[in-house]
Amino acid sequence: MVWRKFAAFLALTSVLGGCMVGPDFKTPSPPETDRYVPDEGTVNLVSAGIAGGEAQRVVHGLDIPGQWWTVFQSPQLNVLIDRSLRANPDIASAVAALRVSQQTARAQRAALFPTVSVGGTAAQTQAPTVLSAPTADGDFVFGLFTALLSINYIPDVWGGTRRATESAEAQAESQCFLLEAAYLTLASNVVVAAITEASLRSQIQATQRIIAAQRETLGILRGQANLGAITGADVASQEAALAQAEATMPPLQKALALQRNLLATLTGSLPSFEFAERFELTDLKLPADLPLSLPARLVEQRPDIRAAEANVHAAAAQVGVAVAAQLPQINLSAVVSSQSLTLGTLFSPMVGPAAVVASGGFVQTLLDGGALQAKRRAAQALFEQAQAQYRSAVLTGFRNVADTLRALEHDAQLLKLAVDAEHASSTSLTIARRRLELGDTTYVVVLIAELTYQQALLVRIQAQANRLADTAALFQALGGGWWNRDEPTNPAQRMVCKPPKAAPSR
Repeated sequence: MVWRKFAAFLALTSVLGGCMVGPDFKTPSPPETDRYVPDEGTVNLVSAGIAGGEAQRVVHGLDIPGQWWTVFQSPQLNVLIDRSLRANPDIASAVAALRVSQQTARAQRAALFPTVSVGGTAAQTQAPTVLSAPTADGDFVFGLFTALLSINYIPDVWGGTRRATESAEAQAESQCFLLEAAYLTLASNVVVAAITEASLRSQIQATQRIIAAQRETLGILRGQANLGAITGADVASQEAALAQAEATMPPLQKALALQRNLLATLTGSLPSFEFAERFELTDLKLPADLPLSLPARLVEQRPDIRAAEANVHAAAAQVGVAVAAQLPQINLSAVVSSQSLTLGTLFSPMVGPAAVVASGGFVQTLLDGGALQAKRRAAQALFEQAQAQYRSAVLTGFRNVADTLRALEHDAQLLKLAVDAEHASSTSLTIARRRLELGDTTYVVVLIAELTYQQALLVRIQAQANRLADTAALFQALGGGWWNRDEPTNPAQRMVCKPPKAAPSR
């Protein structure tokens, strides 16, 4: 009879548990726009007329490959990124954080089920011999063994436990997207570091050529000075110009060394590790076609935006948790006990029926100094904060894409102009040095030509590196294609991360 009443009460609470207080989360609508910049259709990535400065085409709606860095066609870069994704400690930390959030959600989900526990006691007793023996066999020394089975259950009548589970699962989803963002950031950092190393190597090589040319000019001037054609002041000026050019070499070599240290650290190695990969600008290819996702797709592709969305979901569920805490809390319990004088007969049918105690009750807070109401208001404020942070993440994402499009366009134009300037200054320097050899011009003209060529050469190298870096920035701004990975490099459970919805057929 006790069990029937307990089961009936459980069934009643299950029916009542169908409601869930608090707001139901709805995925925010994407911004109502079809472009990132006002004149998006006129973005023109012109050719500079050199290898590494080819024209590029922006393709709207083109999907992003899972290993997007392969578009640079550098086997060395592919090896380095694969190593970094497997060995970087920041990735290992993000993986562990995801596992923590997943197990926390699992623990919270367990609160929806009854808790069953067992226990027992054992006691040895000696009764006074002046009294009658308390046992049937006449022993004054006897043991008493008790076994207990207890069941406790808190029915989720108002949905507070389910909201807490919903919040924990949303937090795990947010952490999954933060892990994807860590992968994307790490890959982007390795790409940019490799491009920077290639740029520095080219700048060092260019500076070495400039120094060699200035030494040759100094030799010409010294020869003319020996013939009395020029004064020692011109020779001294060229010596000063040569010294200035040589002084630019140590900072470049220092920057290259620091860049190698950075690459070693990104791959999870100590700076003392000498890895074989070396990068030159000629080793990195510009992809001809650049993807540009539709604005409505960006909010589903960017891991940081998806993480912010999951945080909104978690905060919305916490409002329901706070509301449920203000309502009556019901608790059910049952205890089954059995006693025996010997351990061997504790569970024997000879002992007789077990004792069963079932109970239920509720608690309703009447006065708490406004604590529950304050917690509810705090949860609502956190929900509003999460919504504002989501809007900020969306704005940042759209701005990143817009900034990258502008950088691609203007850096392509800059590279074209820099190449033209380099060619013109190189021709001017060649003519000036020939005239100097023939005694047809002054040293000042040659010095100006040398400085002009040096500046144009370095600007061209930096502009060429910028085009590569801009390309990497575009892939990063669009989300990096994590949803297209065939074999995930993520050792954690990636099924928590929900991929973007399928693109509409065009």
